[in-house]
Amino acid sequence: MTEHQTENNDDSIKTQPFDFEVVTITIQGKKGFRKQAQHFIENLENRFELEMVSIPKGTFMMGAPEKEKNSNNSERPQHQVTVQPFFMGKYPVTQAQWKFVAQLPQINRELDPYPSKFTGANRPVERVSWYDAVEFCSRLSRHTGRNYRLPSEAEWEYACRAGTTTPFHFGETITTDLANYDPFLHYGEFTTIELQEIYRKKTTEVGSFGVANNFGLYDMHGNVWEWCLDDWHDNYEGSPTNGIAWFNSNEPSFDKTGLAILRGGSWFHYCKFCRSAFRDFNSFRDSLYNNIGFRVVCEVGRILQ
Repeated sequence: MTEHQTENNDDSIKTQPFDFEVVTITIQGKKGFRKQAQHFIENLENRFELEMVSIPKGTFMMGAPEKEKNSNNSERPQHQVTVQPFFMGKYPVTQAQWKFVAQLPQINRELDPYPSKFTGANRPVERVSWYDAVEFCSRLSRHTGRNYRLPSEAEWEYACRAGTTTPFHFGETITTDLANYDPFLHYGEFTTIELQEIYRKKTTEVGSFGVANNFGLYDMHGNVWEWCLDDWHDNYEGSPTNGIAWFNSNEPSFDKTGLAILRGGSWFHYCKFCRSAFRDFNSFRDSLYNNIGFRVVCEVGRILQ
């Protein structure tokens, strides 16, 4: 087995390959193929693991073009962004992972070990605020000696797209046999695709659809909204082009107020809200809803081949 080693300021990270299935949707139907990427496994406890996927450096067009169906001005202007390499959770944080970290020593705020409405160890944790997610990352960082945090909005969209320019990483549309969302309003005109039209009305276990994007990330469309690190801005005028989080001020994370950014859609929302470019701003940082969760990013230094 070939190993790649990533070094940061805290410790070296040894990665190993994993195989996964990717599905694309075209006018002819669905096509699946196998791919391979690199990841490392953070052992939280004997029973619990956090799988972190290696996301390569790259440049992409962030936002939606004028012609994209259901897009809006908050997703524009489209602009080129260069993102440095990082690791991202293969799945949204699960309730088992949350429970373990919630029982670690407090840093800035208490965490409820059992916040979720739709309970299940392998379901995504929900009903967690932005502050809760930041506290989770702080405790995880201290426990592991690595720098965990929420993704910047640019990192999230770059990771979700995984080299695609279509509304979804699957292609021009999406179906409920590939993702968990409300299918009442379909997206696109692909009449040759057999639609499952299943409204599950709750979260599903992470990775349960068995398909990832080109980077090897699961559940990027639907299931739960995912918090991003940035402050909310009405559009991309003046936004960073280097992939970092966009803040209005320099106060510590636990002192921030106002609106934060959610990405990816959820089980409760129509597929148009699950698009790669869609930005939701309806939640304050202290919001608690049963369709909001998060996934984590781990910062890295240089990658040694």
